[in-house]
Order: sequence, then structure tokens, then C-alpha cells
Amino acid sequence: MSTKPDTAKSDALLVTILKSLDDMKAEDVVQIDLRGMSEMGDYMIICSGRSSRQVAAIAQNLVTDVKAAHRRNAKLEGKSAGDWVLVDTGDIIVHVFRPEVREFYQLEKMWLSPEEQAERGMPTGPSTHDPSAE
Repeated sequence: MSTKPDTAKSDALLVTILKSLDDMKAEDVVQIDLRGMSEMGDYMIICSGRSSRQVAAIAQNLVTDVKAAHRRNAKLEGKSAGDWVLVDTGDIIVHVFRPEVREFYQLEKMWLSPEEQAERGMPTGPSTHDPSAE
């Protein structure tokens, strides 16, 4: 069974991204396969940094690593605030959050089935966010 060239490129890029996130001590890394679910990319990665400074550093290091390994420019959004930084590499979208912001938006719940959430030890009930408490 052969792998499509685009899939092979996405998979190689995925390896680079996961290594970069590990090198920068990103926490709670979740990889979501979007192939067949969305046209926005092949994978989505969601991870956390402990502080705004670490979130920004993780994202900037990721952009540098992707460019060095794949000669590909990645788009970076939200770095100045450091609460939620989105890195768009074309085939893979990476969301780097501070933990509180990640809990608020709960992107994993939007993209993972209840079964996948349970496998990852995530609560599968309704959102724990209560807008009336703000």
C-alpha cells in the first residue's frame, strides 16, 4: 500500500511539529486527524504552555523549526497576547493555549467524538464553562 505524496509530506511535517512541541515542553499535546473531516488541513494539534511567555515561545520556535526542516513559512496569529496562538503551516493547524484559555474554548470537544474523548480521559458531558458566572 503506497502513501499519497501529500499525505507523506503532512506526516513528515507532523513529526517535525511534535518534536518541536516536545523540545519546548508543550503540555497536554492532542493530535486530531482531520483528513476526511475538514478541508482546512490534515491535522490539528492542540497544546498548552504554562504562561503567556511560554505559549509565545512555543509558537515562535515551531515556526522556526518548520521553516528550517521543510522550507515552509507558517502563519502566526495571536503571539502578542500569548493566551492563544494559532500556527498555520498549511497542512497542519497548531493551537497553543494557556491552560485557562484552552479550558474555556474546549476545541477538543468540537473535533473529537465522545468515544475519542473518553479514550483520552476527557470529560464527555456538557461544557464545564458557565457564561452566567462571568
